Amino acid sequence: MKRLLIAVTGAAVLVALTAVGCAAAPRGSAKITVDGKTVTVEYGRPSLNGKTVQDRLGELPDGGFWRLGADKSTTFTTSGDLKFGDVAVPKGEYSLWVQKSGDSYKLVFNKQHGQWGTQHDPAQDFASVPLKVEKESKPADLVTITLENEKGAGELSIQWGDMELSATFK
Repeated sequence: MKRLLIAVTGAAVLVALTAVGCAAAPRGSAKITVDGKTVTVEYGRPSLNGKTVQDRLGELPDGGFWRLGADKSTTFTTSGDLKFGDVAVPKGEYSLWVQKSGDSYKLVFNKQHGQWGTQHDPAQDFASVPLKVEKESKPADLVTITLENEKGAGELSIQWGDMELSATFK
């Protein structure tokens, strides 16, 4: 009887630890209004779990896509037409991806949204904008996306580890 109790307890602990390890990443969101247009981003927040962002994104092949978050795709919604430099992003809802090209990155807008984050269909990509790459002095273990007012425009920033990627829009 004692052996059965130990076996059952051990199995229960193993199941509990497995469930914790497989838990979905926490979700995050950011929202801003610029010139009367509301922009929101809803995303999963993966953790570096003791690795560096270079370790994580170093696994991407050149030209590869990062789902920009975890689990369900990152959703970008705008209530009005936006301009990222010369690139127009019409009012609507999109998934966001980051494409790696050497040491640089592009923010990619995809017409498909709500899908599982690894199901990227490049045929649905309609716009991409270069991202400014900077080294952040205070590393973030979880992916953090912020939207801020920056000199009369909006700025979308993505931080993970010591890397910050950003783009401005109007």
